[in-house]
Amino acid sequence: MQPEILIGAPMPPAVISALEAEFTVHKLWELADKGGFFADAGKRVRGLAANALAGQIDGALMSRLPALEIVASFGVGYDNIDAAAAAERGVIVTNTPGVLDAEVADLAVGLLLATLRQLPQADRFVRDGKWPQGAFPLSPTLRGRRIGILGLGAIGKAIAHRLTAFGVAIAYHGRSRQAEVPYAYHDTLVGLAEASDVLIAIVPGTGETRHIVNAEVLAALGPEGVFINVARGSVADQAALVAALEAGTILAAGLDVYEDEPHVPEALIALPNVVLLPHVGSASVATRAAMGRLLVDNLTGWFADGRPQTPVAETRHLVKASG
Repeated sequence: MQPEILIGAPMPPAVISALEAEFTVHKLWELADKGGFFADAGKRVRGLAANALAGQIDGALMSRLPALEIVASFGVGYDNIDAAAAAERGVIVTNTPGVLDAEVADLAVGLLLATLRQLPQADRFVRDGKWPQGAFPLSPTLRGRRIGILGLGAIGKAIAHRLTAFGVAIAYHGRSRQAEVPYAYHDTLVGLAEASDVLIAIVPGTGETRHIVNAEVLAALGPEGVFINVARGSVADQAALVAALEAGTILAAGLDVYEDEPHVPEALIALPNVVLLPHVGSASVATRAAMGRLLVDNLTGWFADGRPQTPVAETRHLVKASG
């Protein structure tokens, strides 16, 4: 008998097909009677495949799946999964790190350039037929900028590596100094913002990082400052960010993530000094395919020998010993 798994929200068709080849699959969004499902087939579900669209995977949901052994997340971020509650229940959680690092780093640099050089605005300028009436206004530049990176994990390092080629100064803030990197370290985020005129957020969305980019940090970034968020929407105090952009406390922002996705506040949409993307950091065909393969490999690895490839830190102790 194939293990039964539940897919919490729509995923790329290739991922679903790969899961259907290995498991008996239930698709939560297609169930007419969800309550009936949890009361019956839900008791047999041993695996849950989830992405950000699946909503909160919390203890209450896990309690409705008493046979649950693994939650496999389609993405590197897993802030919508209560990993601590999973660990308490002996449920392992996996994510898809590594395979999307380069893609997100590329996007972050592209978003920074688009924000500084006002590329979307210039595109609209041409499309709206304004060029014959005069030249597009001069833009700010990346030249001479001091880049501060909030979170120097694998993606943060990839961003820094790419920006090194632009000849800009790079510094970072994180939980601790990393001796092996050549960049300046600041032990407070305010200190990093004061020393930077670009702040790039690439930290996990957790209770600890919620609204870590607040009014004080934005004020420290200053009137020439640019904020780029390719982390999670919860990392920035969105109301404070809107206020800072409206008041000229900072110069501009480039955002790929928001507090209540997919809903973007009209106040942000109305601002001319913001570049807005629909959470597409890893959204290339190749990278999403690699993420899907890793998600499937995590599930098959768990059910084969109890050793998925990429368990998250909170549940790593549940991986079965080899041999």
